Amino acid sequence: MSITAANALTARWASTVDNGQTVVSGAGVYPLLALLARHATGPVRDELLAVAPEPARFDLDRSPTTRLALAAWARRDLPLADRWLREVPAVMRGELTGDPAHDQRALDGWAATHTDGLVPRMPVRVTPATAMVLASALSLRTEWAAPFRDAWCQPSAGPWHGRRLVGLSRTSYDLDALRAADTPAGPLSLLTVRGAEDVDVVLALGAPQHGAAEVLPAAVGALEVPAALPVAAGPGVDEQVVDALDDRPELLVRTVAFTVSADHDLLKRAALFGLSTAAGDGDHFPGISRLLAVSQARQSATATFSATGFRAAVVTAVATRAGSARPRLTARRRRVCFDVDRPFGFLAVHRPTGLVLLAGWVTEPDAATPDAQRSPARLR
Repeated sequence: MSITAANALTARWASTVDNGQTVVSGAGVYPLLALLARHATGPVRDELLAVAPEPARFDLDRSPTTRLALAAWARRDLPLADRWLREVPAVMRGELTGDPAHDQRALDGWAATHTDGLVPRMPVRVTPATAMVLASALSLRTEWAAPFRDAWCQPSAGPWHGRRLVGLSRTSYDLDALRAADTPAGPLSLLTVRGAEDVDVVLALGAPQHGAAEVLPAAVGALEVPAALPVAAGPGVDEQVVDALDDRPELLVRTVAFTVSADHDLLKRAALFGLSTAAGDGDHFPGISRLLAVSQARQSATATFSATGFRAAVVTAVATRAGSARPRLTARRRRVCFDVDRPFGFLAVHRPTGLVLLAGWVTEPDAATPDAQRSPARLR
């Protein structure tokens, strides 16, 4: 199914990234690859089908949080195949005038409109040789089912030691939100931050020696695998027994706010996306037009995790050339503490389908402003 293939693409892509801050979306690339595969021939078709074996069916049409838009612009003088005109709805098709500056403004406007301004420009550049541009815009915005408290924090160890950061903390009784998974990258702590509607964000913390290329694919793979480890075996987890009003176990989460943005040249890893042969000269897409070859393939993405919610946007494009009184404490309670105080991964997941909308790695959390409220507790 296309969701499984798209998630696999995200995992494979994540396995190639370095340990710098980044965000990627196989879900943003997949619909374009599947569309090209349907109209390709020969080795190009085989390579694309190996990555995108069937049309994208993500079932996002009725999502209250997530939008996916697709569009294709062809140069006025490009003869389009009858099959393309028959199978691609007219509402998806636009026209390139041949004036690169005019066409770039139009494409940039489309990207901004379909991402609420989060991605203000199309990631590919229109040139006099551009014959066609295919693009997808994926955007999501959700509030948390239970918000965090935000206040500045200062990690006492690790790579963020001594830095004033925007800390987020939350206490709940939902211990099932945190689990420990046994993965090829070793034990991972996976915290599901539930959105108010249909998108969740999973924070993934591995051992310090494991970076993004190990943790992110392992986190994608662990999404549908039952927890195999006790939660206390996960990185960043500590258990305590504390005085409380009752004996209900509680989960204390302390993490950081972040904004991650990245631009990717997909042709630098053309084989990963099935585009190796498509980028060379030839008659690769007769179902679209004669003598088309891929000249650019790029993605721009951004994601923000705050006290109240999460918002993100991805644009992918392929161009072809041609206060109260203290209560009395009467019980003892188990408290599970989860501290995210060093680089970690995150996944945004469409809850009804399991589609991983994007995956990212955080190395530079949001810095606290000088007038930010002091945190009541330091990240350990």
